Amino acid sequence: MGKSDTSIFHPLTLAILTVSDRRTHEDDTSGDLLKNLATEAGHQVVERKLLPNNRYQLRACVSQWIAGNEVQVVLINGGTGFSEGNSTVEALQPLFDREVPGFGELFRQLSYQQLGSSALQSGAIGGLANQTLVIAVPGSGNACELAWHELIQPQLDSRTRPCSFYSHLKPVEAQRETNLCKN
Repeated sequence: MGKSDTSIFHPLTLAILTVSDRRTHEDDTSGDLLKNLATEAGHQVVERKLLPNNRYQLRACVSQWIAGNEVQVVLINGGTGFSEGNSTVEALQPLFDREVPGFGELFRQLSYQQLGSSALQSGAIGGLANQTLVIAVPGSGNACELAWHELIQPQLDSRTRPCSFYSHLKPVEAQRETNLCKN
């Protein structure tokens, strides 16, 4: 996978959502990691939230971002595992206009190299909804870092060839300062 030397980098607007019954804003290390990685890559984090493992709250939050005009990419960490109560993947599927099956497949393949057969229980999903890319990965820092470097960052970069998700995303006219929500 390469990058075009003549293309211009186009920063995107992102929302980051942590799904956890245990994390707080003070110890949301995976959310912090994703925010830092996105910002270092040149993107703008315009929303950030932390929600419990509740599929209906998750759907409501993500639906607002999908329906709005400000967020081009939603990055979700947590609530994707096989444990009872985790429902991020199931909550997101009905929202997608088009699922990106390769995202989960490639994530599990990469995870298998580190975790062996335990990767079978790694939930990860991606999809497009109203020209918004929605990606969910496990809540561990290692999983977030792996997904970002190997899959997410290259696909958010408009210069990635032969293709990236940039051309599938809604245009955003006005960008604003980061808003750390208390929800």
